[in-house]
Amino acid sequence: MKRFVLLDSGPLGLVTGPSKSVEANACRTWLENLLTGGIHVRVPDITDYEVRRELLRARRMNGVQQIDALRARIGYLTITTETLLLASEFWAQLRQQGKPTAASDALDGDVILAAQAALLIGAGHSVVIATTNVGHLTRMVPADIWQNIIA
Repeated sequence: MKRFVLLDSGPLGLVTGPSKSVEANACRTWLENLLTGGIHVRVPDITDYEVRRELLRARRMNGVQQIDALRARIGYLTITTETLLLASEFWAQLRQQGKPTAASDALDGDVILAAQAALLIGAGHSVVIATTNVGHLTRMVPADIWQNIIA
């Protein structure tokens, strides 16, 4: 069993962004500590999409290059048909419970990210999503504030 940490858009933006803020530097150090500790950290395609599209809109090509470099270094999770099928189940179940994670016409990246995590869990791995907001994700899969996740 491998231990995986999947990066949500908040931590991904902090790690790859140009910011020299205390939080961004702490997030970069946190990532290095996970990797040094043998944790398998991945960039999910849906998270890449969420961060990359804004970087492209703002013409911040250095940020795009940083995401590309991180993906090449630590790896990523592709969106598969199986991912989308499970995500659609999550989406429907949450709406049936009256607890949607996004507007009805939104793509709803949270359910896609949760499906990516759930498939790894189903394969017998330990998985947690590192995020800045656990509210929506913890309805479906393990997630925690990135600072709380340690190697």
